[in-house]
Amino acid sequence: MTTLLVIAKEPRPGRVKTRLTPPFTPAEAAALAEAALVDTLHAVAATPARRRVLVLAGEPGPWLPPGFDVVPQCAGGLDERLAAAFAGCDGPALLIGMDTPQVTPELLTVDFAGCDAYFGPAEDGGFWALGLAEPDPALLLGVPMSTPATGAVQIDRLIDAGLRVRDLPCLRDVDTAADAEAVAAAAPHSRFAAELARLTAVGRR
Repeated sequence: MTTLLVIAKEPRPGRVKTRLTPPFTPAEAAALAEAALVDTLHAVAATPARRRVLVLAGEPGPWLPPGFDVVPQCAGGLDERLAAAFAGCDGPALLIGMDTPQVTPELLTVDFAGCDAYFGPAEDGGFWALGLAEPDPALLLGVPMSTPATGAVQIDRLIDAGLRVRDLPCLRDVDTAADAEAVAAAAPHSRFAAELARLTAVGRR
C-alpha cells in the first residue's frame, strides 16, 4: 500500500497564509489555515494507506487526528524539504500539501500498477500532489518552487527520468482571498468553507 505524506506548517498567526492578509487578520488567516489542514488530514485519515505521515514545520496541536506519524521538516528550500519527505519512505508514496482542503479520499486512493508516478497540477502552475512508486529525492532537488513554471519543470523532470506519469485532476490552491472563496464553493460542506463563512459574517467582508 501507499504511504501518504502531508507537508504542512503549524497554523500560527503570521506564519501561515500571509497572502490572505488583508482582508483577513493574521489570526483569521491562521484559523483558515487550520481548517484547511484539518480537512486535509481527515481526508488522508479516511484513505487506505500503509502509513500516514505529517511532515511538519512547527509543533502538532489538538487539530491533529490520530493515526499519523509526525516528522519535522528539514532545513532548506521547499524542493529540499519535499525531497527529504520522500527520502523517509521505503515504498510507494503520495505527497500533498495543506492548501487543498477540497481533496477527497477518492482523489488520494492511487494505484501504481501500470505507472511510476502521479502528478496533480495546481491552477497556479504548481502542483498539489506528487506520487512516486519508488521515491527518489533527486527527482525534486533543484526544481524551482512557488513559480508559475514549477509544475511544468517538475513533470518534465519525471518524464525525462523515463517515468510513466498518471495525471490527477487540477485543483486550486488556497493562497488569496479569491482562492479561498472558490475553494469553499467547491467544497461547501468542508470545515474550511464553514470557517470562511464564519469569518466573513463576523467581518462583514
